[in-house]
Amino acid sequence: MHSNSPSLAADPRALADSFDLAHLPAEFYDDPFPTYHALREHAPVKQLPGGGVFLTRYADLIAAYKSTRVYSSDKKVEFKPKFGDSLLFEHHTTSLVFNDPPLHTRVRRLIAGALTPRAIAGMEPGLIRLVDTLLDRMADKGEVDLIEDFAAAIPVEVIGNLLDVPHDEREPLREWSLAILGALEPVVTPAAAQEGNAALRQFLDYLDGLIAQRRASPGDPEHDVLTRLLQGEPDGERLTSAELLHNCVFLLNAGHETTTNLIGNGLVALAQYPDQKARLIAEPDLIKPAIEEVLRFESSNQLGNRMTTETVEIGGVTLPPGTSVTLCIGAANRDPEQFPDPDRFDIARSPNRHLAFGSGIHQCAGMSLARLEGAIAISRFLARFPDYTLTAPPVRGGRARFRGFLHVPARVHG
Repeated sequence: MHSNSPSLAADPRALADSFDLAHLPAEFYDDPFPTYHALREHAPVKQLPGGGVFLTRYADLIAAYKSTRVYSSDKKVEFKPKFGDSLLFEHHTTSLVFNDPPLHTRVRRLIAGALTPRAIAGMEPGLIRLVDTLLDRMADKGEVDLIEDFAAAIPVEVIGNLLDVPHDEREPLREWSLAILGALEPVVTPAAAQEGNAALRQFLDYLDGLIAQRRASPGDPEHDVLTRLLQGEPDGERLTSAELLHNCVFLLNAGHETTTNLIGNGLVALAQYPDQKARLIAEPDLIKPAIEEVLRFESSNQLGNRMTTETVEIGGVTLPPGTSVTLCIGAANRDPEQFPDPDRFDIARSPNRHLAFGSGIHQCAGMSLARLEGAIAISRFLARFPDYTLTAPPVRGGRARFRGFLHVPARVHG
């Protein structure tokens, strides 16, 4: 088990001085928090060698989230050199998360309309059945991978249900999603870009067929997000074909890897902090604050991006227009100014105003659904397998933006 407290071996000032998002050392992926602490203390508005700045203070992230006019989410300028004239460029500049109003407002309203509290409550019985089926399968095996056998199997079904994807057509969704999101890492290899573009092509081709079926035979817009996006608002304009396709891809991706990470990170943290695991088993009503603490402590999505539209001062540093700004959510969620004893995993922490879902107009539209998935998955897993143990060190995915595990070998008893 590794420590989540800042390493004494590394000199914080040297860590901050040498930090380069484009050239991260291998140990950063396992434990980035000593680096984040060093940056927050010594270079909270860190000028990156390749241009742009990296923000690590909670207060500075809040300021950027609030000022959407000055800190734009539009990525057309920033992503052109990264993706060129490719499908990935088209996708990541058309989807909800990387756009400003009015497009952002229009798409978000349609998606949020399908994720109302009533709609999400209606998903709970099916979610419980799915989780219990996975738990039964794991009980039969004994030796399991908490990601493959559990955490990754849940969101893909939930999003598949949201878009009403036939069950026998869901197999490739996860691999497509991982490849498309892999291209959002700070540095993208040609191979990763090629993989992302190929996955996106296959996914878009698949969606073309699904959309044609849904146009011919619409579903219930209360429950089927695809039908809802197709129909548009009664008094508003409909999405263009490209907007429709790319936001369906976005929905799958947004709800997929991050929710897998929430469940996987939670089960690993509870195994590594047995006092907290014992407390949650003894007090199952703590599941809601426990989920919030997992989101804060090991944020599934560690980085956000903005670009300045005019000269602005943040953290005492003046940024010219056109500055690329990386918001380090993982660092802000460990900021001692906001969270006392931030490196302590405390399932009853209160208040806990973490930024795992962002903040402001871009706050995650699916956060209520993610919270429900995490709470049902982890609480039912613990009730069934209170004595689960990790049988080998969990294997990280080697991503800086999305923090989670590829494999978590474990033994379940029951």
